[in-house]
Amino acid sequence: MALHLSRPFPAFLNLNPFSTKSPPSTKLKISCFAPHHSNKCKREYTNVMIVPTGVGAAIGGYAGDALPVARALSSVVDCLITHPNVLNAAMLYWPMSNVLYVEGYALDRFAEGLWALMPVHQNKVGLVLDAGIEPELRFRHLQVADAARASLGLPIMEYIITDMPLKVEKWVDPKTGQSTGRIKNPNSLLQAVQTLINRAQVNAIAVVGRFPDDDVGDVDDYRQGMGIDVLAGLEAVISHLVVKEFQIPCAHAPALSPLPLTQFLSPKSAAEEIGYTFFPCVLAGLSNAPQYLTKSSESLEKSCIFGSDVDSVVLPLDACGGDGALAFATSKRKKPLIIAVEENETVLNDTPDKFGIEVVKVSNYWEAIGVIAAHKAGIDPHSLRRNRISNIRCSSVMPTNGTAVSSATPIIQ
Repeated sequence: MALHLSRPFPAFLNLNPFSTKSPPSTKLKISCFAPHHSNKCKREYTNVMIVPTGVGAAIGGYAGDALPVARALSSVVDCLITHPNVLNAAMLYWPMSNVLYVEGYALDRFAEGLWALMPVHQNKVGLVLDAGIEPELRFRHLQVADAARASLGLPIMEYIITDMPLKVEKWVDPKTGQSTGRIKNPNSLLQAVQTLINRAQVNAIAVVGRFPDDDVGDVDDYRQGMGIDVLAGLEAVISHLVVKEFQIPCAHAPALSPLPLTQFLSPKSAAEEIGYTFFPCVLAGLSNAPQYLTKSSESLEKSCIFGSDVDSVVLPLDACGGDGALAFATSKRKKPLIIAVEENETVLNDTPDKFGIEVVKVSNYWEAIGVIAAHKAGIDPHSLRRNRISNIRCSSVMPTNGTAVSSATPIIQ
C-alpha cells in the first residue's frame, strides 16, 4: 500500500496514535492506491501467440475473432508478439501499446533466431493497389487511407498501382484442407514495392489485391462462423513474398465487391460486413509494426527483441507443425514454455506428439492465460492444480558406509 500526502509533513504534525494531543487541522490525504511500477530486478516477460492462417481455426479463423484473446494476453504479459491473422478484424482493430504486429514469414525467421525485431514509434507506410481493381473499388480504398491519415494520424505516405493486374488465384489444398493460392504476376507486385521504397522512402507496405468474387453460396459457411476463410491463405502468400524480398513489415487486404445483406451472420464474421473494405486494421497494424533486422546486421541495438527473449508460446493443439512453432520448441539456447490449446481446433493434425514436442496442454484460452500468469510470476503452473505436484526426486543413493554416491556425472569442485 502506498501512502500519498497532499503536502510534506509539517514539523508540528504528531502521528503518534497514543498521543492525547489534538493535532492542528492540517488536511492529510491517505490513499490505498498502489501505483504500478516495473520490477527492475526482473526482465520483461514476452509471449508469442500463434493462430495459423487459413486453417479454419475455431478461434482466429474468421474476422479478427482471436483479437479478444490477444487483448486479454496483453494485460498479463509485458510484451505480446503476434501476427496479422490474430490482430486484423477488417474494419475493426484495437490499439495495444505492448503488442508487436509481426508478419508470419518474419515471425518464423524470428523464431529460428535469424531475424530480430526492432520496435519503432512510427513507420512510413506505402500502399500498393492491384491494377485489376475497378475504379470505384479503388476509390473506396483510397478513401480509407485518407480517413486513416486524417482521423488516426497514420503516416501513409504514397500509393502506387501495379503496372499490370496481379491476377490472384485461390483454392483449398485437398491434402491439408488449408486455403492457399498464387499470384500470376508477382514481379509486378515486387516492382511496385521497390518503386515506393525508392521514391517515398517507405518502410512498411500495405497491399490490396483484387480477389475473385465468390458466389454467395460458397461463403455461406464462413459467414455463419463455420468452415475455412478461403482468402486468408493467399493473403499470407502475398505478404510472405514481400517480406522475404524486402525484409520490411507487410500486410494484405483483399478487394472484393460487397456481399448482399444476410440475416444469418455469425458475430465472428461480422467485422467484414460493416464497410466496403477490410483495410483499416491493416493500416493501423503496419503504422507501428516492428522492423526486421538480420542477426548479422550492424544496426542491431539493445532495444531489439530476439527469439531467445521469448518466455512462452501459445498456439492451437493441432497446429504445432509450423516453422515458427517447431523452431521455438526445439530451441537449444532457451526453450520457451509451449502452451497448446485444445479448444482451438483447426483442419490440421499437427499435434505435439507427432513431433516429440513437450507442451503444457490446456482446455481453452482461459486456462492458457492462467498458466502464463503463473509462469510470469515464477511459479510452477502445475502447483496451481490439485495433486499435480509429486514428491521431489532423488538423483543419488546413500550406501551403508555413509558415503554418498551420485548417479549423475561426478562433479569436481
